[in-house]
Amino acid sequence: MDRTRFTRNAMEPRQGAQAIRRALAVLRILAAGREDGVPLAEVIRATGLTRPTVHRIVHVLIEEGIVERHERTGRYAIGNQVPELALARPRPSRLLIAANPSLQRASTEIGDTLFLTVRTGNDTLCVDRRIGIYPIQVLSIEVGARRPLGVSSAGVAILAAMPAPEARKIVAANEKRLAAYQTDTATVLGQVTAARRRGYGMREIGLVQGTKSISTWIKTPDGQPAAAMTVSAVRTRLGPRREQEVAEILLREAQIIEHAIRG
Repeated sequence: MDRTRFTRNAMEPRQGAQAIRRALAVLRILAAGREDGVPLAEVIRATGLTRPTVHRIVHVLIEEGIVERHERTGRYAIGNQVPELALARPRPSRLLIAANPSLQRASTEIGDTLFLTVRTGNDTLCVDRRIGIYPIQVLSIEVGARRPLGVSSAGVAILAAMPAPEARKIVAANEKRLAAYQTDTATVLGQVTAARRRGYGMREIGLVQGTKSISTWIKTPDGQPAAAMTVSAVRTRLGPRREQEVAEILLREAQIIEHAIRG
């Protein structure tokens, strides 16, 4: 047998998988930039890939319609073909269907803005937002917003529901991206430890100055943390007594959602 040919054939699938993973890593960074896009330098920094590699990946994706480049800013963003591909699966996930009544109920009861965030790889993705009846609402995150796990109280809650080694591994993988959100691995891991001890995630300073956030995790039937439900409000709305009341509502609804998913 030709050993050289055998070695080359054995390596090709691994090299192909690596190329796909790199392309997906680039796409996830671009998705975080939403319509505004992301500069190439930020993609390089966040992925840890070399400039020639990122440049090659991006331009192949542009040729395929998966990525587009804004002529005015030079930034790169997700292309029009991505939402078109998503139309192949228009039905909401089981989690979204199960969460809908709880989101409505909790939003009415609490009165402040409520978010549903899911885990996708090492990121969080906001998939639903309910605006309450209180005159001042915190609209810090839009549906479709993607962030590294650990940046928001939702991400911290999801990490807190994982075994500690797994959470540390994800935070370490996101290390290069955390700086863009004025945080670091030590801070995130400290917040995760506090959330695990408390039983829910809480950010004294939310993504918007003067706000506060509380999050509870939601697990799938196999025990994996898949999502988080979050209330964000102005700090004066979430004093110690009301913080506990809101947390209890979120914990109750999280259990209802988990039960609905199991059923």
